[in-house]
Amino acid sequence: MITDAPARHPEKQHRPDNPSPRKPAWIRVKAPTSPAYGETHRVIREHRLHTVCEEAGCPNIGECWAKRHATVMILGDVCTRACAFCNVATGKPGAVNPHEPDNLADTVVKLGLRHVVVTSVDRDDLDDGGAYQFVRCIERIRAAAPATSIEILVPDFRHKVGALEAVVAAAPDVFNHNLETVPRLYPGIRPGARYYHSLRLLDQAKQIDPRLFTKSGIMVGLGESRGEVLQVMDDLRSAGVDFLTIGQYLQPTPKHAAIDRFVTPDEFDEYRTIGASKGFLLVASSPLTRSSYHADRDFAALRAARLEQLARA
Repeated sequence: MITDAPARHPEKQHRPDNPSPRKPAWIRVKAPTSPAYGETHRVIREHRLHTVCEEAGCPNIGECWAKRHATVMILGDVCTRACAFCNVATGKPGAVNPHEPDNLADTVVKLGLRHVVVTSVDRDDLDDGGAYQFVRCIERIRAAAPATSIEILVPDFRHKVGALEAVVAAAPDVFNHNLETVPRLYPGIRPGARYYHSLRLLDQAKQIDPRLFTKSGIMVGLGESRGEVLQVMDDLRSAGVDFLTIGQYLQPTPKHAAIDRFVTPDEFDEYRTIGASKGFLLVASSPLTRSSYHADRDFAALRAARLEQLARA
């Protein structure tokens, strides 16, 4: 049963050197050892690409890379934001690499990807927030691997006029932007962002192209309540979002926001059931769920759910 307890130790989120509690059995993963993992690593290095799998310390990297699935992070590896949950470096980014879209397309071909997820750091220093680089990446992948579906996980493009419109016009298959947490926790967890701006971005993407699959995700275990999570679900459905991901927050280092608690697998199951009842085409909810975890399989499920929905209409 999901409890509706308030955040028990909100002050932890602002205190340095927060030790992470011991992980329960359901959150532990095996170290990567497969030959396919090594090959994925080699191809990515060969093309001088960054991945959020490595930069954010994703617990699923061993499983995903063994299947040749990697989430490429474009626009460098230095972010202009300083979110309290994220392990990506913060600072002054370097110049945009003009060869990155071609390197990405070549990687997609070499790894034989049927579905690719492309994300980025925040680039508040760029006039377009990095939107044009997303467009170029989509165009190059389409040219090199026309059968590959493309999912983008974009920043919020705050104050970047025309950025969203340009990215949606490039016609990715899935448009993802994560809300990350409930609005009450934004000041401490995502201080450079605004909850309702992110929500509006998702709504506008769907309005520009109603055929587009839209997707968003949140972390739990940061001190949110059950009621707040359900309100986020309602907000996302009001914005027409098709796919919701919910996963356990894991503290990257003691300097990052503290874990309030480990949410149990039964609670994740209940969130999945509630989300489905609210009308999402798909809800992925488990301790190890991340935005791009099983993204290829989930995209196939999204298309099937859309077709079923249209058949009933």
